[in-house]
Amino acid sequence: MSDIAITAVQDSAELAEQKRKEAYFTASQMQLIWARFKKNKSAMAGAFVLISLVLMGLFAPFLSPYNPTIAGRDATYQNGAPQIPKFWDENGFSLRPFIYSYKRERSIKTNFRWVSTVDRKDRRYVELFVEGWEYHVIDIGLDMPGKALDFDFRMLKSNLHLFGVDKGQIHIFGTDKPGKDIFSRTLHAVYTSLAVGTIGVFISFVLALVIGGVSGYFGGKLDSVLQMITDAVRTVPAIPLFMALAAFVPDEWSAELRFFFISVILGLIGWPTLARRVRTHLLTERSQEYVLAAQLCGASPGHIIRRHLLPSFTSYIIVDLVISFPYMVLSETALSFIGLGLKDPVNSLGVMLQNVTKTDVLLNYQWYFIPVIFFMALVLAFVFVGDGLRDAADPYSDHK
Repeated sequence: MSDIAITAVQDSAELAEQKRKEAYFTASQMQLIWARFKKNKSAMAGAFVLISLVLMGLFAPFLSPYNPTIAGRDATYQNGAPQIPKFWDENGFSLRPFIYSYKRERSIKTNFRWVSTVDRKDRRYVELFVEGWEYHVIDIGLDMPGKALDFDFRMLKSNLHLFGVDKGQIHIFGTDKPGKDIFSRTLHAVYTSLAVGTIGVFISFVLALVIGGVSGYFGGKLDSVLQMITDAVRTVPAIPLFMALAAFVPDEWSAELRFFFISVILGLIGWPTLARRVRTHLLTERSQEYVLAAQLCGASPGHIIRRHLLPSFTSYIIVDLVISFPYMVLSETALSFIGLGLKDPVNSLGVMLQNVTKTDVLLNYQWYFIPVIFFMALVLAFVFVGDGLRDAADPYSDHK
């Protein structure tokens, strides 16, 4: 290689390095966080799983071949094992995936109990984009006591589903005791648990910013009073509180109202930790020169807190929100699991986990544990993403 070529290569490398440094020093805070976050492989894997689960929850009606409630049960295939599509068997090869038909009958071997037997000669072929039960792509509703507070917003009615079979039904995750499709129930359960967590985190987020911001900015007696309230909320035992609330909730409340009630209560008891962090940050930042400059310009305390102090703490607030999600999901799941939260016909991960506590399920119906895998994946995804964001938001975590 000639000297001219070598010099050109060196100049090109130096120019690229200079551009990289300029991009680093001129990048915004979010760009720096994203650059550090991408280097964390476990966090990226968690983000991929989390996004996949969120999309599965949002598009659950389209992905679900059947209605997850009693209306969508299969009376001829109760406690049925998962049906895995295949392309070949002893009868030959097929270009289209298929499952077998089955018959429900009584047998002497099972003391004349109803059992489902497989007919390996009768195939059911899997089809894509089939028509089925009707649903609304956007379906937001709340059935409150009385009619004045009822809320119902529905849009984009459809009956198109991702897959189905040419005759009968298909249950790739099996069915439960009433014959409801576990795959459809699992997808809707993920959506419900995420919705509960979202509402709870939003309520706790607003309360934490308001109470923590006011307490940290003004200080003094107001700070003392707000901290007494914060400590009082932190000392409230969650399980006895929900046991009392469960006794208070009327049985005639709708599933939607119970869902909204649980979400609000989780939010009202989940704000103290973030509020203390916001308060601590504002106590250290309120004496900075840029805050004094804003005060001299006549800015109101609300404007200073909202436009100057909280934005300097944005990355940590985002991290705290992401880390709070799994705890909200765990709380909803635990409450529903012990019978204090959501109940049938609502599909949530906690409601579905109630079915795996029986010995008969562990011995004979292991497919009931499939929702447990989704629950573990959802929580671990939040944990990995939260840890990755926490490290990415720390400016001292990357010394390169």
